[in-house]
Amino acid sequence: MKDPRPQPPADTTASRTVSRVVPEPTALKALAHPVRLRMLGMLRVDGPATATQLAVRLGLNSGATSYHLRQLAQYGFIEEVPHTSKRDRWWRASHELTTVPASEAEGEALDLDLAFSQAVLSLQVGQMQQALEEYAELPVEWRKASTASDIIIPMTSKQAEALTKRLTDIILEAMRAAPPLGEASGKPDMVPFSVMLHAFPYPGRLPHREGEDEP
Repeated sequence: MKDPRPQPPADTTASRTVSRVVPEPTALKALAHPVRLRMLGMLRVDGPATATQLAVRLGLNSGATSYHLRQLAQYGFIEEVPHTSKRDRWWRASHELTTVPASEAEGEALDLDLAFSQAVLSLQVGQMQQALEEYAELPVEWRKASTASDIIIPMTSKQAEALTKRLTDIILEAMRAAPPLGEASGKPDMVPFSVMLHAFPYPGRLPHREGEDEP
């Protein structure tokens, strides 16, 4: 007799492509807003939503969330879900990952890069704080999987660049081996697992670039 229970989909995640976006400076400016960053993250992690649903989650009015959704859509970060209700517009993330290469720009482009990085850092600090507050209530197996490490290594710039690239490659390899977030929600043993990578010269140890004034 055929088993009437629904069967899980075949595992096709062994070597999948992770969709990503590399925003231009103008698009980066639109994304460098804390509310838009949070909304984009919610759509990526929790799946499609309406402006009203996002407004409830964020404690805003739907007019504000509708405006931010239009800005995200204008620059290709999100898209409207086709064939949904005529009354409510549903939105979904267009990509799984936003990639901002190391900046070699100057002037306004560098300022936009810094503004985006500041917005991302603020969001990440908030998430890390919330994770710490929830840590004691986590199951033991998830406490063992979590870490907050601070490791300082003497390196040249070339060695440091090679290390950060290697770490990033390892993280992306794990992402390619995992199912997309939307598919993982049906697996009881899987939850979104956040990995934040920060790597930088220890503050105050490098001289200013030529032409920059001392503070």
